[in-house]
Amino acid sequence: MDQLLALVVVIPLLVAAGISALTPVFRTRRRALDTVAIAAAASVTVLLAVLMTRTAHRPEVYWFAGFRPRHGIAIGIDFAVDPISAGLAALAALLVTVAMIFSWRYFHRVATYFHALMLVFLAGMVGFCLTGDIFDLFVWFELMGVTAYALTAYRPEERGPVQGALNFAITNSVGAYLWLSGIGLIYGRTGALNMAQIGRYLTTHRTSSGLVVVAFVLILTGLLIKSAIVPFHFWLADAHAVAPTPVCVLFSGVMVELGLYGIARVYWSMFGAGLGHRTVISHLFLALGLLTAVTGALFCYRERHIKRLLAFSTISHAGIFLAGLSWLTPLGLAGAAVYVLGHGLVKAALFLCVGIVLHRIGSVNETALHGRGRRLRVTGVVFTLAALGLADLPPFATYLGKGWIEDTSAAAGSAWVAGVLIACSILVGGAVLRVAGGVFWGLGDPPAEDPRMAEEASEEKTETDSGRQRTPLTMIIPPAVLVVAAVALGLTPHLGAVVQDAAVRFQDQAAYNQAVLFGRVVAHPVALHPAEPTAITPADVLTGAGSALGALILAGLSLYRRRIPLLRRGPEPDLLLAGPIRRIQSGVINDYVTWIVVGVAGIGGYLAVTIR
Repeated sequence: MDQLLALVVVIPLLVAAGISALTPVFRTRRRALDTVAIAAAASVTVLLAVLMTRTAHRPEVYWFAGFRPRHGIAIGIDFAVDPISAGLAALAALLVTVAMIFSWRYFHRVATYFHALMLVFLAGMVGFCLTGDIFDLFVWFELMGVTAYALTAYRPEERGPVQGALNFAITNSVGAYLWLSGIGLIYGRTGALNMAQIGRYLTTHRTSSGLVVVAFVLILTGLLIKSAIVPFHFWLADAHAVAPTPVCVLFSGVMVELGLYGIARVYWSMFGAGLGHRTVISHLFLALGLLTAVTGALFCYRERHIKRLLAFSTISHAGIFLAGLSWLTPLGLAGAAVYVLGHGLVKAALFLCVGIVLHRIGSVNETALHGRGRRLRVTGVVFTLAALGLADLPPFATYLGKGWIEDTSAAAGSAWVAGVLIACSILVGGAVLRVAGGVFWGLGDPPAEDPRMAEEASEEKTETDSGRQRTPLTMIIPPAVLVVAAVALGLTPHLGAVVQDAAVRFQDQAAYNQAVLFGRVVAHPVALHPAEPTAITPADVLTGAGSALGALILAGLSLYRRRIPLLRRGPEPDLLLAGPIRRIQSGVINDYVTWIVVGVAGIGGYLAVTIR
């Protein structure tokens, strides 16, 4: 039995425990503390990369304590690893490693519990990606959530971090209760917690009874809250605004995407064949995805608090990822997977660049920073390149993933979806490029000040000792490497065929059941020869280049609006959105919980009407 699958969670947990136990020793030996924590995260990254390679042609299943299934009945706990789950876990481990390298010189003083929490956070993310048990899926995510709440409130002496952490904790706890209730219902119906066994039961006893539908809605809603899908998205921006910048790298780069991975894993491992009604489910996912993509893009464009701006861009991209999953096709899943990887790399680079600005200048207010980042030349170049990647400029991996999502939409007879996604990319890319042009290159005129956003941004000033005269290499090299990695991923030969092959096998519920419950590897011809092409076409390149060009034009119009006769009159367009958006994103937890209730009622009502 291969112990490698267990080591990827054992290593960070043991090192976190060791750091906590040896706090008196590490308190005076900062370099040793950072070295041990970074080495642990890097070793997990390497192990997961090995697992991703090893599972390229067949899944691997590890049963803890050797409790293997008998006659298709599982009483043990397993890790079921395939390239998509291992790849997402490797991305999480890579970003944790990068964030801790960045933190080495970012925090002048740091407590040992920061490193311990980061490693426990890593263990939670990796365990969530690899587990094959629905209850353990819940447990790993809650372990991740608890550490995320603590990391958000890393500065408890200030009101903002505590309030942001409370909003984060309460909304996600509501999602956890809904999720756990759904697990209870499905366990009562099937007598199983192993996802393969549940899927096999629902397929054998093919039913769409009310209890199964309710369980699906509750589990789905819990994961939608974790994924920051509209109308469950409010916690994300509040958490990003107050969490330390290295932690925001994980929130935006991988944590939200893990919720979407959970939706995909639960659907294709448990409910896909048994629940049926693929068209109904597809339409639900597509509607939620497009609503989220548009809402996040509008919120992003009007924002001046740079960390919140990037948080809203993550919400918009989460909607695009869900739109890719919504078609329930291998090409859509492959596109979403590649887009997640590319987005995680460039978004992490953007947040690290914002951390450098906060470190050197002591502000994240776009208006106040106008032109003040010109002395940060290298940071400005890296930020601008990452912003272009976020706008889907070829050859960044983001344009590949989004192109395949648009291709599968066109193949399904919904070419208009591509237009919506391109518009969202232009809005988000334009907002981030506006920041790059104004802050780092001093282009255009300072934007009009919004007193509410200025107040929010002014609170972000004690995260690091500001006024430093230089940027350490440990802070500038990580974002530069991430940008290069995003380009290299987009240029990887045969990437489409490899990822789509993995997507085909990820969606094969029968093969998953055989591998987990009976230890058999099923090689289907469709998995060996994907039916849908993933070759890069001139149309994909032109679409990506057009999206980036549109973002550049929008950024230019935003920066030079006051100098253009037709646009100089009237209030700035982004400020027109301020009132309605502020009424929705109120910061009051009661309102957020109300929106959760509205969302659950809407999803449940839709499925109640359409699934009979």
